[in-house]
Amino acid sequence: MTERKTVKEKERIGHTREIPESERVSIIEASSRALGRPVFFSVIIMIISFAPVLFLTGQEKKLFSPLVLTKTFSLLGAAFLAITIAPMLTRSFMQCRLVPESRNPVSRFFITIYKPVARWCLTWRKTVLAMCLALVAGSVPLVIHLGTEFMPPLDEGSLLLMPVTLPDVSNSEAKRIMQLQDKIIKGIPEVDNVLGKAGRAYTATDNAPVSMIETIIVLKPKSKWRKGMTKEKLIREMSDKIQIPGVVVGWTQPIINRINMLSTGIRTDVGVKIYGKDLDSIYDIGRKLEGALKDIPGLVDLYVEQLTGGKYLDIRIRRPDAARYGLNIDDVNMVIESALGGMNLTTTVEGRERFSVNLRLAQEYRDDIDEIRRIPVQTMKYGVIPLSSVADVEVAEGPPMINSENAMLRGTVLFNVRGRDMGSVVNDARKKVEETFRQLPQGYYIEWSGQYENQERAQQRLAVIIPVVLLLIAVILYFTFHSFTEAAIIFISVPVALIGGVYSLYYYQVNFSVAVAVGFIALFGVAVEMGVLMIAYLNDSIRKLVEESGKMAAPVTREDLKATFLTGATQRVRPLLMTVLANIFGLIPVLVSTGTGSDVMKPIAIPFVFGLITATLFVLIVLPVIYHLIKERELKKYGRPATVSVKT
Repeated sequence: MTERKTVKEKERIGHTREIPESERVSIIEASSRALGRPVFFSVIIMIISFAPVLFLTGQEKKLFSPLVLTKTFSLLGAAFLAITIAPMLTRSFMQCRLVPESRNPVSRFFITIYKPVARWCLTWRKTVLAMCLALVAGSVPLVIHLGTEFMPPLDEGSLLLMPVTLPDVSNSEAKRIMQLQDKIIKGIPEVDNVLGKAGRAYTATDNAPVSMIETIIVLKPKSKWRKGMTKEKLIREMSDKIQIPGVVVGWTQPIINRINMLSTGIRTDVGVKIYGKDLDSIYDIGRKLEGALKDIPGLVDLYVEQLTGGKYLDIRIRRPDAARYGLNIDDVNMVIESALGGMNLTTTVEGRERFSVNLRLAQEYRDDIDEIRRIPVQTMKYGVIPLSSVADVEVAEGPPMINSENAMLRGTVLFNVRGRDMGSVVNDARKKVEETFRQLPQGYYIEWSGQYENQERAQQRLAVIIPVVLLLIAVILYFTFHSFTEAAIIFISVPVALIGGVYSLYYYQVNFSVAVAVGFIALFGVAVEMGVLMIAYLNDSIRKLVEESGKMAAPVTREDLKATFLTGATQRVRPLLMTVLANIFGLIPVLVSTGTGSDVMKPIAIPFVFGLITATLFVLIVLPVIYHLIKERELKKYGRPATVSVKT
């Protein structure tokens, strides 16, 4: 009785024994040979799993490639140290004492919790598999209804108001509208500062007409906002207060606006580009598109680019009359240029600064068409005559600005997306457009642009690269275990890992974007790594079972196999949890962050962290059950489980 109690006590607290130097070296070498290959290949799998991000293009590559490169080089360095330095340090600091896993208080705590769960799962295997399938099936509707967008909206801390008025607006009227709107916006408590601009700067890269106004609104910190105020409510409040007849209001942010305009030529979230040969026909198609898109939920700030309505001062010289007064075309053009456009007379030098001296008529003489008609023209024979004697002066209509792309004229229908995901809004819009335009006139076609264009490009590229990466990982898994069955078991962990990511996206109301895709890609690599480690540990336990049964000349029974799986899985709880918790704890600061940039980083961390939780539960609970069923079938067929999966 005392001896039995002593044995149980040793099993409970673990037995520490002295080992000689030669045995210590052999233990380290055997462990390195048995587990070095799977660990090395798991690192290679994690590196390859990040490859799709490196093949992206545009702003998504510039944003996420540094993350992937940092992770890749860190993994390579860790793998090198694990293969070369770790065994040497283990031999040097183990001090000839072999301490069992159960002596570690942390391991003992997790083993105490996990062992009854693992025993119950190995007993009720079909129930466990049914529960796992139910969780997978429950996530399917969430995947189907998951919203999509190109990139998560980054809160820049400021807003950009872009009201657009009629093309023939005068400079003074555009200035008045801008000042009135800026004054109203400045009176809102959440606004810190307002800066407006009408027209374009003196540069060829800014093709904004006078009718387009840009107002940058710098907001106060959110701690100083009114209680319950959000950015969406703030935009609605400002939109209601600055409504002016003839002015269409659009909202965006300064940085993303410049990125959109440089990359796609569209200043809003989404735009429909209309290509054709005639501006009037393009504008007519744009007006019909506007009518079709009006009532779509989530579609706001709808605006058709004005292709007509620009006012031009048209001066046509009458050649016969000019010849009768002894004038040629250059003489009349010189008068028009000097009076209206201005002529540089000289340059004045003041210290190190130089200023051009320009001469033209005063503003009041250039704004009145009757005064323009009375511009004096000097002749040799008849003295001074008015300009109207040799030219017709009138105001004519024309396109305010001509845009061309791919050697064709282009018009655009612009809109933003708020309150819904971009993918759903654009899908509804495309259906409406297809219903409205069964067939466009010959020589005309439309193209969806803006951030949606970037979203489609990234999705198409990922749809090609990810299957190739999955195939490479499958090949590596086969060469790791030399078994299609074990590679398939590890691949099962991927959809189960995605369950946690999908449920977390639904809980946090995050749309699927390139950032979320990067999070799932990172999750995929870690999930496969955990599956590789668990299979390697279980194979090592099975190998020891077969060796012991061979020495004792005793057959392997189902109870022996179950006990081996229970021991192998239980003793590896700590290393697996260390792998998982290191990733989770490292990303907790990202999950709780609220500063600038957290909008982009959280969609990466959310599916990764919660997917790791479900992947860990699968590896610790479901994977041993599946692998136990397979090895039990081998036991029935061959009399013992196969142990050649991992070659040493």
